[in-house]
Amino acid sequence: MTPLRSVNVTRYITPLREGGSLPGLVEADDGFMYVLKFRGAGQGKKALVAELIGCEIARTLGLHVPELVFASLDVAFGRIEGDEEIQDLLKGSVGINLGVHYLSGAVTFDPVVTTVDADLASRIVWLDSLLLNVDRTARNTNLLWWHKEVWVIDHGASLYFHHSWTDWESRKRPFPRIKDHVLLTAASKLQDANAQCRQLLTNELIKDILEQIPDDWLDDHAFDGPAAQRDAYYTFLTHRIADADFFVEEANYARAQRI
Repeated sequence: MTPLRSVNVTRYITPLREGGSLPGLVEADDGFMYVLKFRGAGQGKKALVAELIGCEIARTLGLHVPELVFASLDVAFGRIEGDEEIQDLLKGSVGINLGVHYLSGAVTFDPVVTTVDADLASRIVWLDSLLLNVDRTARNTNLLWWHKEVWVIDHGASLYFHHSWTDWESRKRPFPRIKDHVLLTAASKLQDANAQCRQLLTNELIKDILEQIPDDWLDDHAFDGPAAQRDAYYTFLTHRIADADFFVEEANYARAQRI
């Protein structure tokens, strides 16, 4: 897989107040604009970990995902911002943050207006079942429509167990919130998606994705250092992929209740 590029933030443009984490639109020294996910936001660095893992797995599955970059934020930005809330956020986010390439002109995906084919819907539902993503509902799709394609964004609410690391080693962890997924009714080919996705997500690929997470994002006191925390993510993901038949059956049952 291609390693993430690193850029330096050169200009803070505006906050994006749609989400609780208050991401910001910034410009970097490569000339591109990014939606910056801040390490100092409410969910902290764990949301960045979930975002990186989710985006790179989605990309491996052939889904359209904006490019991610490691975006370094200098201490100077917090000194010149007038809004106290944003000033505190910038000051608390000095260092490596996560930038998501800004898709200029993209609009929020509307399931009433746009029909998604069964193959694509099934892959997205499979992805979100794997990652325990609670945040892809009709109220908040976290999907964009850009250049006549569906783009998958915002995985920060995935892997929610890592905020407490409770019962994370369970091999067959239920995910009842899949019943609320915006694309569940269209996902009629989950078994096909299961076979395809499991073949793509090799243990080596998962390891490569996890190796990209900066060590200073992995500072949970439940573990003896970044390597141990990285190993925990590896164990969870590889076990869940191996037991994917369980969550596919769960999603198919939830779908049957809705159609």
